[in-house]
Amino acid sequence: MKKSVYVLSIIALMISTNLFAQRTTDIEGSKDYPLVTRYKGAIIEYYKEFNWDSYKIPICKVEQFSDIHFPKTADVEGKIIRIQYSTNPENTPVLIFKNYKDAFVKAGYTILFEGKNDEELGNNPHEFCWYFYGEDGLNLKRFGAAFNPAGTKHAYIVAKTKNDNKNIYVVVYISNFSDATIITQDIVEEAAPEVGLVTVENIDNGITSVGHTALTGIYFETGQSIIKSESNEALKNIADYLKKHSDKKYFIVGHTDNVGDFQTNLTLSENRAKAVASKLIAEFGVKENQLLMYGVANLAPVMSNSTDDGKAGNRRVEIVEQ
Repeated sequence: MKKSVYVLSIIALMISTNLFAQRTTDIEGSKDYPLVTRYKGAIIEYYKEFNWDSYKIPICKVEQFSDIHFPKTADVEGKIIRIQYSTNPENTPVLIFKNYKDAFVKAGYTILFEGKNDEELGNNPHEFCWYFYGEDGLNLKRFGAAFNPAGTKHAYIVAKTKNDNKNIYVVVYISNFSDATIITQDIVEEAAPEVGLVTVENIDNGITSVGHTALTGIYFETGQSIIKSESNEALKNIADYLKKHSDKKYFIVGHTDNVGDFQTNLTLSENRAKAVASKLIAEFGVKENQLLMYGVANLAPVMSNSTDDGKAGNRRVEIVEQ
């Protein structure tokens, strides 16, 4: 097991009570990542796990404000854990940065990139933040946050280690406000997606017993209808099933969770169903007249949307016998 990183405070902390209605205790269900302890006295404001997704890690500064992407990133995939902490504004980004860096170095982590304030991160904090909040970096739209961390001063560090033969990336962005310092910490446990979940037998069992089954081996870009290449094994198995039952017709139905407005989810669910059907027809030889595609947004949940696991279960594409 890898030695844990201990992030220690150099000065005593007093938690402010007026930080954006700052909490005095961690949010329910949150926890520190086992290998990286929190900065002393910090409170968890936001916590969310993603079982598998892609993540672009910026590993360079902003040279000029001409695009919305960093010219150099480490592109990784795996389990992602976002933890957002708040602490007293007297704990400046540079102070917290130095504690993280010292802890990483002592634990034998490799520092992939580091920077403090404008001279090391780019021309000004607004440029770095603009890049960082998009698809590269924090990607607030995809992974969420309690607070937008666009502060007046900032620091950033990326470290990499290996634990149980798995690459672990720790991404830490620290920003300062008049009444708080926000620490946004992302952990990426690099891993390939789980495949082999959709088999001809599984599809047959679902159709025979209840008339439909979820195609859990299909992976999409987050918030889009673009199918990832990791889905090819599942798509081949679906095509094999459809060809075996070429005398029957099926619906391909897209579903979403309840996050966002209904019309957007309806469009996304329909586009994902169409994307799956199009792949099956164009690349795997399924007959076009065998399939009809529909999206139903969040109208047919299989789990409660009150939990992250429930939302994940409701984001699915199903095959339904006509």
